[in-house]
Amino acid sequence: MREHAPTEPAIDLSPSPGDEVKTTTCYMCACRCGIKVWLADGNIRYIQGNPDHPVNQGVLCAKGSAGIMQHYSPARLSKPLLRVGERGAGEFREIEWEQALEIAAGWLAPIRERNPDELAFFTGRDQSQALTGWWAQQFGTVNYAAHGGFCSVNMAAGGLYTLGGSFWEFGEPDWEHSRYLMLWGVAEDHDSNPIKLGLGKLKARGAKIVAVNPVRSGYGAIADEWIGIRPGTDGLFAFALIHELLKADRIDLDFLVRYANAHWLVIRNPGGADDGLFARDEEGRALCWVRGPDPGPHLADATDISPAVVGEYTLPDGRRVVPVFHLLAERYLDPQFSPDAVSERCGIPADTIRRIARELAQAAFDNPVKLPIAWVDAHGREHSEMIGRPVSMHAMRGISAHSNGFHTCRALHLLQLLLGAVDTPGSFRYQPPFPKPLPPPNRPGKQRQANGALDAAPLGFVHGPEDLVVDEHGQPRRIDHAFSWAYPLSAHGMMHTVIRNAWAGDPYKIDTLMMFMANMSWNSAMNTTQTIGWLTDRGSDGEYRIPRIIYADAYASEMTAYADLVLPDTTYLERFDAISLLDRPISDADSACDAIRHPIVEAATQRLGTDQKPRDVRGFQSVLLDIGARLGLPGMVLEDGSPRYRDYADYIVRHERAPGVGLLAGWRGEHGELEAKGPPNPEQLQRYIEHGGFWRSHVPEAARYYKMANRAYLDWAQKMGFLGHAEAITLQLYSETLQKFRLAAQGHGPRQPPDEHRQRVATYFDPLPIWYEPFEGAQVEDSATRFPLSAVTQRPMFMYHAWGSQNAWLRQITTRNYLYLHPDTGARFGLIDADWIAVESHHGRIVAQARFAANVQPDTVWTWNAIGKRRGAWRLSKDAPEASKGFLLNHLISDITPKGDYANADPVTGQAAWFDLRVTLRKAEPDESTASEPAQTQSQPQFAPLAFEPADNRPLRYGAQFRKNR
Repeated sequence: MREHAPTEPAIDLSPSPGDEVKTTTCYMCACRCGIKVWLADGNIRYIQGNPDHPVNQGVLCAKGSAGIMQHYSPARLSKPLLRVGERGAGEFREIEWEQALEIAAGWLAPIRERNPDELAFFTGRDQSQALTGWWAQQFGTVNYAAHGGFCSVNMAAGGLYTLGGSFWEFGEPDWEHSRYLMLWGVAEDHDSNPIKLGLGKLKARGAKIVAVNPVRSGYGAIADEWIGIRPGTDGLFAFALIHELLKADRIDLDFLVRYANAHWLVIRNPGGADDGLFARDEEGRALCWVRGPDPGPHLADATDISPAVVGEYTLPDGRRVVPVFHLLAERYLDPQFSPDAVSERCGIPADTIRRIARELAQAAFDNPVKLPIAWVDAHGREHSEMIGRPVSMHAMRGISAHSNGFHTCRALHLLQLLLGAVDTPGSFRYQPPFPKPLPPPNRPGKQRQANGALDAAPLGFVHGPEDLVVDEHGQPRRIDHAFSWAYPLSAHGMMHTVIRNAWAGDPYKIDTLMMFMANMSWNSAMNTTQTIGWLTDRGSDGEYRIPRIIYADAYASEMTAYADLVLPDTTYLERFDAISLLDRPISDADSACDAIRHPIVEAATQRLGTDQKPRDVRGFQSVLLDIGARLGLPGMVLEDGSPRYRDYADYIVRHERAPGVGLLAGWRGEHGELEAKGPPNPEQLQRYIEHGGFWRSHVPEAARYYKMANRAYLDWAQKMGFLGHAEAITLQLYSETLQKFRLAAQGHGPRQPPDEHRQRVATYFDPLPIWYEPFEGAQVEDSATRFPLSAVTQRPMFMYHAWGSQNAWLRQITTRNYLYLHPDTGARFGLIDADWIAVESHHGRIVAQARFAANVQPDTVWTWNAIGKRRGAWRLSKDAPEASKGFLLNHLISDITPKGDYANADPVTGQAAWFDLRVTLRKAEPDESTASEPAQTQSQPQFAPLAFEPADNRPLRYGAQFRKNR
């Protein structure tokens, strides 16, 4: 008998992460996942994914988990700041909020009275453009833009002018049914958790995944096949695939006629004002040609006809016409697009191109997906099942960040259309509120009304030359030259041009540049060194050439140092935000969704640093409304002049963009009984909080595919307010909008480009997708010899923009970057692994450390984006590896073309052409380093440290206090 049996210790095998949990939306990237934030003793203890959230279903990445350290970052700002030293030195004095707001309103009030366009208001990755764009409209300035102009406008415009939706955030592959997925230029940063979930489903089913990217990382590393393409040639590759499909007659003609404009008649009248336009009847309806018992022109949307898709015909009035498909076949069957012709330029073997084309056709046509779901199309035809092509595609910045990116994106959509792989089972799918009419109905605002507000939001979609924002001489009216003859379809504006143009006074001088979360003096700038100079340059009168800069951010970034007035923002865990269907939705293909953020902790209780300095910060959206009320802007004040909205949370609930339409679609109506449309509900935000921070409304089952022509979806979308009219949306193989610009350049119509732009518009506004050499390679003399390598960046899955690499936990993954090159490339340039090398472009030179990696196409070098920091920024140590060894390719990228005549951008949309960069390499000479010992070698260029007070250099041992308390 054992008298003293051992006792087992009481071990809690599932300890609670905290004493309270709240749900909200992550802000560590654009994915906008649902998170559960655990608190202990009023402090943030742990962040995990929310399994109920439609975006991530509980999955969370390194960035999301590290949101704790983003919130507790020593780089957080704590008070409004007024510059006291030279601009750019980072020398400020703290002021109170009332003084800061009085200064801001005092600067802006005379501008609005005198000329609202003297304010340039440009926002970065703010995710609240539904507010900021409206605010700019009420102020009356045309000079508003968001980050998309240097990020994704090629993707958005290419899709919205072709499909009424797009890759990236407006559509997704059919993860449940696709059997063949092509990823084009997809890095790991955007939408990462949904993509990871989707790829897992495809891998489990044995679907094939093909990654087209010069760099094999992240998703490409798990793909079944990696195609290491040369940057900027994706459009050529797509055209070769199209060539093969047309030659083999492996296309879905029925789909092209039912849902696209393949059969619409195009007028052939060379030199005429109607050349290349669609033939229409007296009411403006498109025509097709029908052969058979009743030959001749018919309405293109008529049912029970068999229209011609090839051949030339003569209309009763004598005009010659051909169907769109005829023009398409003429162009892409040309031998110049054969695999043999494009192989060397793309860096892809011709046999590989032919094989991929066969595989696409086999996946699409030999094994179609059939879902037993009855549906009715927009013309009343009943269908007993949904039949789809199980080929899907997804594309991102790798194809869009080129001067030929708009047409490349259009080329991919053309490939999808030929396969019948748009919103059918197994293919690319729209996410509500898309698809939209082509082009979307909202045009950019141009005229000021009697109350000083613009007649529409400053950003929108141009339908023809009449919508450009130009003066009577055809010159740009916007400081960034967006919506001008130089960049007509710049739907997101051109943030990357504003600082040069403001400095140069082109087309006029501005008074104040106001920016939010836009690191335009560092990693978000092309030509970074010269940009810094423009921000600090003075005119002959001794005054700054950009007179005033107001900047709002949560952190002491590089850009903060260049502000005259700094408005400190909250962290994302301290404020309200609306992830709105009016902005950048988080919907999936089967449901419309929106979400909120709400204060998990109060900013006033969240102290800074080891000395526990109090923070007095405010959400920028609330600050913007406050400034608007002080200025008396329309819609922001009541009749007695008092503020209409208490703060941003109040605006989210009570503001209506149209009767019954607000920022949030869930729980509308007096008692929250309505969705999508309805009067404001005072308890709306509380309902969101109670339901995990999000709202979701499922698309009816019979409406989930063929959304562009599905009667159930079109009716549902109109009821939800996504469409003004429940009419079928015809997909555009051939863009009449583009042809209107080409005709204007050829001398037709009341609005024509100035002479200096005519050839440019006529060349690049082709109504069918084209390919041309990216400008940097085409315009630099002897470029292939002098600068034989392409240089690109990738975003790591564990970092996002600049703010991730000041995060104490994420810095444990990496604190500096290298220039990665293929071992064969290193041998070609006489380099060995870990050499410090000089990297030169036609524009500049940097010094960085090289590392060999075989996961890159041999004619390409690459690095991680935005790891490099300026000394003293983000309150990192002045000797932090990010500053001493990290680097930016941005110093090598010119903000203008080599010819110097236009911005370094796509000529159609103005998208920044980051990835056109061409470089050469050599081993760095000893005098190119600031130190002689290799271990101390630094990257170049280096700049004077910013004067921000550095953080305590001791390790951030987060969590120790929780253990102590326990």
